[in-house]
Amino acid sequence: MGRLSLKSAIVTGGGRGIGRGIVLALAEAGADIAIADVDLAGAEQTAGKVASLGREVIVCEVDVTDTHSVQRGLDQILARFGKIDILVNNAGIVQDHLGSEVTGDDFDRCYQVNLRGIWNLSCAVAPHFRERGGGKIVNIASIAGRRGDNGLAPYSASKAGAISLTQSMAFSLGRHGINVNAVCPGLLWTPMWEKLEGMFRRNTDPDVVSERAAFEAYIQANCPLRREQTPEDIGHAVVFLVSDEARNITGQALNVDGGMQMN
Repeated sequence: MGRLSLKSAIVTGGGRGIGRGIVLALAEAGADIAIADVDLAGAEQTAGKVASLGREVIVCEVDVTDTHSVQRGLDQILARFGKIDILVNNAGIVQDHLGSEVTGDDFDRCYQVNLRGIWNLSCAVAPHFRERGGGKIVNIASIAGRRGDNGLAPYSASKAGAISLTQSMAFSLGRHGINVNAVCPGLLWTPMWEKLEGMFRRNTDPDVVSERAAFEAYIQANCPLRREQTPEDIGHAVVFLVSDEARNITGQALNVDGGMQMN
């Protein structure tokens, strides 16, 4: 029996990258998984890995910016599992432009997915949690939300908002037995960072991106442990925060970043 046996979890954006690492860590701990994503191909690949672990899994096409899509997905999940114990708001995007090239659309998109998406899913699931007498919510923020960044202002601002929203939700939902925490990842080589690699180097050629030069240089200059984080690292942190061992922890934002941000 795993530490999350008999639990059911929703992970948004669970089809790839950090989301896939979270999904697999939860499944390995014994949870049944609902993958809510717009990337159905990636979600199905992840679902196959969950099934191989012997866990129940469902894939739902969910656009976290659309409340109707969110509710349809939630209805499908409840019809399959009958209950939800854990919500991981992981779906996120990075802006399309850097520095002085940032546009209003960059802010709007980051806000809608990275911040409003958390709100939409949490509002949809909270009544179910209240009815059942409790639940666990983990929001995936970023160390970029801990400190401003001129080049990544829309992304950083949206992730700072995610941390603040986590604290507000923890206050309002705590009396219902609902824990709300955040995880702030550091540097991971995921599809998001592949996009940033091309943007930072101003060259999106796959061979150039695969060299990871800007990524590696940043780790060496800024990470005390001198190593990148992995989706599995983030997944392990999420498993802890949704486990009974963390029952008295709420309103916190846990950095998983090799020491890049110390607070």
